[in-house]
Amino acid sequence: MPFNVLVLTCLAYVAALFLVAFWVERRASRGEMRFLRSPLVYTLSLSIYCTAWTFYGAVGSAARTGLEFLTIYLGPTLVFIGWWWVLRKLVRIGRMQRVTSIADLISSRYGKSNLLGVLVTVIAVVAATPYIALQLQSVTLSFSVFAQTTPEAWAMPDRDATAIWVAAGLALFTILFGTRNLDAKEQHHGIVMAIAAEAVVKLVALLAVGIFVVWGLGGGPVAMITRIEAYTDPNWAIQPGRWGGLIFLSAAAVITLPRMFQVMVVENIDETHLARASWAFPAYLFLISLFILPIALIGMQRMPPGSNPDMMVLTLPLREGQGGLALLAFLGGFSSATSMVIVETIALATMVSNHILMPAWLRLRPQAAATGDLRGTILLSRRVSIIGVLALGLEYFRLSGGSAALAAIGQIAFAGMAQVLPAMLGGIFWRGGTKLGAILGLSIGFVTWAYTLFLPSFGADAVISAEVLQHGLFGLAWLRPQALFGTEGMDPLNHAIFWSLALNVAGYAAGSLLSFPDPVERIQGAAFVNAFDAELQAERLGWTHGQAEPEALLNMAQRILGDEAAISFFEAEARSQGKAGFLPDLTPGFLAALERNLAGSVGAATAHAMISQLFGRATVTVEDLMAVANETAQIMEYSARLEDQQTELSRTARQLREVNEKLTQLSVQKDAFLSQISHELRTPMTSIRAFSEILADGDLPGPRVAEYGQIIHTEARRLTRLLDDLLDLSVLENGAVQLDLGLAHLGQMIDRALAAASQTRPERTFDIQRDYATEEIFLRTDADRLVQVFINLISNARKYCDASAPVLRIAVRQKGGRVVVDFIDNGAGIAKDARGLIFEKFARLTDDARAGGAGLGLAICREIMANLGGTVSYLPGQRGAGFRVSVPLRMEKTA
Repeated sequence: MPFNVLVLTCLAYVAALFLVAFWVERRASRGEMRFLRSPLVYTLSLSIYCTAWTFYGAVGSAARTGLEFLTIYLGPTLVFIGWWWVLRKLVRIGRMQRVTSIADLISSRYGKSNLLGVLVTVIAVVAATPYIALQLQSVTLSFSVFAQTTPEAWAMPDRDATAIWVAAGLALFTILFGTRNLDAKEQHHGIVMAIAAEAVVKLVALLAVGIFVVWGLGGGPVAMITRIEAYTDPNWAIQPGRWGGLIFLSAAAVITLPRMFQVMVVENIDETHLARASWAFPAYLFLISLFILPIALIGMQRMPPGSNPDMMVLTLPLREGQGGLALLAFLGGFSSATSMVIVETIALATMVSNHILMPAWLRLRPQAAATGDLRGTILLSRRVSIIGVLALGLEYFRLSGGSAALAAIGQIAFAGMAQVLPAMLGGIFWRGGTKLGAILGLSIGFVTWAYTLFLPSFGADAVISAEVLQHGLFGLAWLRPQALFGTEGMDPLNHAIFWSLALNVAGYAAGSLLSFPDPVERIQGAAFVNAFDAELQAERLGWTHGQAEPEALLNMAQRILGDEAAISFFEAEARSQGKAGFLPDLTPGFLAALERNLAGSVGAATAHAMISQLFGRATVTVEDLMAVANETAQIMEYSARLEDQQTELSRTARQLREVNEKLTQLSVQKDAFLSQISHELRTPMTSIRAFSEILADGDLPGPRVAEYGQIIHTEARRLTRLLDDLLDLSVLENGAVQLDLGLAHLGQMIDRALAAASQTRPERTFDIQRDYATEEIFLRTDADRLVQVFINLISNARKYCDASAPVLRIAVRQKGGRVVVDFIDNGAGIAKDARGLIFEKFARLTDDARAGGAGLGLAICREIMANLGGTVSYLPGQRGAGFRVSVPLRMEKTA
């Protein structure tokens, strides 16, 4: 098969995946996610476990060691069938804590320690590096297989160059769909669907090769079983110790591998999907392993001596002249490799960004949490992380020279990530686990794994000298990497697993028993261990009021979550507290919810640190904690109840003070209003009376009579408008208004309002910014009344915007069954202490001379919107005066 055809096939396949991911992302953005909520998609996404190691390396492992390859499938099967409740607890905790990665889980459990997040991230990156190299190696080997067997004998391009091109293409795909935007849940629906599609491809490919081998080359199932029973090889003998180690290792890997945690926990959208996956995923593993042994046996009997057994899935069909089947097998292996690299790099990039790059950047720029848009910085850091992770995989591939045994490389990665297991399981089942214990366990286990397994994998004198390998560190025989503490004769893999995890567990237990958790650790420990306890779901984080204000938190949230998402969240929280507007009280429950939302974008530890920085919150000392720990449970419970009551009373008292202050201000405004109304009524009436008396004399010339008559007419209209406003407000407040409902075009209503409002201060040049496409909406409402509201808001902007180059931005969007229209200028905005009064009928935005009216406009707007089933409110955090009008898309007549 020509090289160009092979490359074009790969490109076409990747393009198809690209279209699938793009289509799903578009559907998900519109809320059309019914197919994504299928447990089948979730189960297929778990097949990310089956990488090139499974597709190619399992056959090689079967050829070398017989049934030992089954251990890689038995571990996950035992976990999903027998321990799926552990997985369910992880998924529950992940949703409850807004966990974005396995590093985020460990960090969040142990006091939201970013140090632990960094440690887990480093372990994950180092452990995953061989695995990423394995995928690149499998792709280059599969290309070389075609180069060696094709009749045209085309020359294989440089191995390293091929790996670089593959890595570059995967980096591009991952960046396009893994870092397009920030999601509060860190879910990538397009990639999940692409992975599910690849799961089908690799399963079909392996089954197709197996069917061909069993029925086409092996003579059928009965003859195949006879061949297997007749085959004898001492290397195929079952070694119970090694089997036990590999089963444990694969069971740990299905929980701790970053890519598995990503699809199993982070990408999970429905906890009940685990029930289906508990049997469907083992069934998938059974199918994908069904023909591994027959392919290995027939390959050894038919392939020339010295053939690479890892590539028999490809070489057998090629040798038998089945080019199409070989191409399908190539795509299956390509799918296995690419899906792993894509998800693994997304998971690792999220960890590196959230726990290393962003905290370092925020430390260098401590004010960045409150100023500037962080979303672009976060996305950039993740893209850089993706490139860096793939570059590390390439470098390992180059240094290791491409080991002949793919399975051995996978086992190294599995053993590395297994070091996270003690801290993870201890964290979700043992409240006594502490940050110090987790740090000690992870550090000791990681160093032991690296010394006994990872570094020796590079070969003698590559990283560790042959002298150290043979005689031990510093010449101490008991420090030999593969015979630690004198344990000679053990299998190297089992040796590394045993000592790294034994020392890991010992360090975790000792550190936890010798240290005391801080308050956040205690709260998080209770929340994790009792994840299914509904009462502890609402446990407070113990925030206390400091220097932070609601607006500062809103500004920070806008820069991380985006303007609309942050405002919607704050508005919903304020509404749940019984408050109008967008600024809720800083209750512990609200702060906990805010932290969880921020954690979805920047990780739990970083979110906690950012809120702490705004609050200027000090850490509770160990001595204080010891004093609390010595109190009895009854006193603690009683104190908690008193604290809750005190908090509620304080909040009620604060609300009463706010209401009292508002009433006081309204009383003053009422006096000013009556004075202003008296003035507004007296002035035109005085003019009318005076000029009427002059006209009554009857001795004026004709032009003067016309002039005075026009003055009387103008003042009468002014008086009529004022009386109409007062009458209109009274009718609206009493709910006696008659609405003229009908279909109206929103864009045309805005056009009418702009034309009418242009008479207000016509000498001012205003830059109006609109998105006409979003205004193509038809409403069933009272168009004249709604235009009246628009005119008032636009006129106020023309009156009061004090910018030298005034700009008014009109933004429209549709949200559910409502239409939201924002009017935002670039002026100084409205003072914070005046925002609560601007919609009252006695309130005025500024002084009388500048206002030029009786101050009834916004009060009328409020009542109009109430009658139209909508709202008008002040929009904070816009760096100018902002008003939001929300109106139903279809208003029905009311009795």
